[in-house]
Amino acid sequence: MNVDVRLFAGLRERAGADRVALELPDDARVRDALERLAPLVGDTPVVMAVNQEYAAGGDPLHPGDELALIPPVSGGSVGVSHARVTDEPLSLDRLVALVADPRAGAVVTFLGVTREVDELRYEAYAPMAQREIERIVAAAIERHGLCAAAAEHRVGSVPLSQPSIAIAVSAPHRDAAFLGGREIIDEIKARAPIWKREEGEWVPGSLPSAPPTRHS
Repeated sequence: MNVDVRLFAGLRERAGADRVALELPDDARVRDALERLAPLVGDTPVVMAVNQEYAAGGDPLHPGDELALIPPVSGGSVGVSHARVTDEPLSLDRLVALVADPRAGAVVTFLGVTREVDELRYEAYAPMAQREIERIVAAAIERHGLCAAAAEHRVGSVPLSQPSIAIAVSAPHRDAAFLGGREIIDEIKARAPIWKREEGEWVPGSLPSAPPTRHS
């Protein structure tokens, strides 16, 4: 299959073009494309995106996909953030890949999983929940000096022992990583409009708290 690879900044200059075409096996994954491009990428750290969505090495590729190799951006001291509300199973490996950073000396992860019952069902005001999680992640990065942070929440049916929320943060030191990860999970539970149904009953909670209003 043919995959279109987008290149930017130093990678584009190195290749002499902003796109290259790769012919890959039908069962190829993102890591296979990256291996083929190793002579071009060299020791440049990159984040990968497929069809404008961040991707991990194990994610599959399909004919006609656009794979982007994104080198460090200007103003790299500002951490990379990622947030998503989805009905798909969550992958902690994917989030760990998204927060990888050469400045990081610590990576902290968290999974919240279904326990004691066959399944939990989650409902969300998804567009608002995703925007709120984006704000929470970005604020934690700024407050704790994180290199990067990512959080995803699953909706729909989540079977026993499967994760409903996944968080990964990277930081130069472990204290900041632990504090940032704890803040993200606590704030998501307090502020994101997401509801949980257990054994036919909505789990009681509290009204979501709004973020503090900033006055100019």
